[in-house]
Amino acid sequence: MTHLLTAHGFDVVAAVASGPELAAALREHRPEVSIVDVRMPPTNTDEGLQVALAARREIPGLPILVLSQHVEQLYARELLADGAGAIGYLLKDRVFDAGQFIDAVRRVAEGGTAMDPKVIAKLLAGNASDPLAGLTPREREVLGLMAEGCSNAAIATRLHFSEGAVGKHTANIFAKLDIGASDDTNRRVLAVLAYLGAG
Repeated sequence: MTHLLTAHGFDVVAAVASGPELAAALREHRPEVSIVDVRMPPTNTDEGLQVALAARREIPGLPILVLSQHVEQLYARELLADGAGAIGYLLKDRVFDAGQFIDAVRRVAEGGTAMDPKVIAKLLAGNASDPLAGLTPREREVLGLMAEGCSNAAIATRLHFSEGAVGKHTANIFAKLDIGASDDTNRRVLAVLAYLGAG
């Protein structure tokens, strides 16, 4: 992974092998983005994720991209719960698509979100109620792509319509979810949280 990142212009300031080393590196370097494996020594259970959650509490908004073999709904919700953005959750097989993986790393580093579609599907399957009942199918589609971390330009390309149309759909989504403009919150992140049922 270090070679992949350096080949795409990233400076790797630390590569660690355990949870305690990760915690120390995050505190010392406060990196522009961290890529964290859920399972790390010494427990090889959820050590990496626990360290990531603790680091986000200590350093709000610290950009972290979590890699996991399986979708852990509870932890995905907890990572998203602060609404600060700069978070990603990908399944490890996404790393094999270098372009998609590097795009996700960049989105998280820039303060956005990068959610694996399988993570989104699993989170939605766990919701008993639908907080998005008022959205049209097209608005749900736009919001789903927002949840994946796509920009308005990327959504327009994927859905084959103009950025202006994406902007109108996004404005409608914010209005229907009652998400007003604020200096303290990111409306896209709040909409994604509503979409995932965590907000």
